[in-house]
Amino acid sequence: MNKNIRFFEEISSNAHVALNTMQYDGWLMRFANGITNRANSISVIYPSTISFDDKVPYCEEIYKKASLPCVFKLTEDDNELNEYLEARGYKAVTPVDVMILNLKDKTFQKEMCVFSKEPTEEWLHAFFAFEGFTDITTQETFRQMFSKVLVNTIYCSLIKDGEVVACASAAIEHGYMLLQNVVVSPEYRGHGFGQLVCESLIAQAKENGAHRTYLQVVKKNAVAVNLYLKLGYERGYTYWYMKK
Repeated sequence: MNKNIRFFEEISSNAHVALNTMQYDGWLMRFANGITNRANSISVIYPSTISFDDKVPYCEEIYKKASLPCVFKLTEDDNELNEYLEARGYKAVTPVDVMILNLKDKTFQKEMCVFSKEPTEEWLHAFFAFEGFTDITTQETFRQMFSKVLVNTIYCSLIKDGEVVACASAAIEHGYMLLQNVVVSPEYRGHGFGQLVCESLIAQAKENGAHRTYLQVVKKNAVAVNLYLKLGYERGYTYWYMKK
């Protein structure tokens, strides 16, 4: 794998963690009750020594035991495996762009926001409500995933008239800040609060030592992509999921 891609794949997996991880010949199998593709897929990060004919069926069996679909997370460096999986009946879904921004000489405003190192109950309540996560299993899984992150984190709540109208979080490792969990209350979308919560969180992260920021955005999410382009992010590389 390209060293640059491998670096971002490693630090992003430390920022958005699974509940369980199994290593297998350079591949990382991640499990989190089926909540998010990132935390329930196989990351092909390191070189293999075993043939695909042996590795893929083994992975499929492990995910079957976990009562989860076998999903592979591939990057632009995984064309050979992509072709193998296609022949096996897998299809590419949910292409995602990793976008990167150098924070040197960049200034962002910080307004109307409250920051914490851990997700407060107020932040969690807003995040679950804005995302529509109403079932207890999903909420508890996210709580556990947030609690397992060991790198530095910042949780940001944007307050208007005494209530949270947008939230986001950051995970910082080696000076690289992952911007994630950006969500705005349905009642307040289209009023610039998404940009404001992102700018405020980036400014806070820069004060805490971040010199670059990156994020992962679904290609089809035109609203989000346009926001991040406006903030100055540029595409680094693309990954996607292979599912049967």
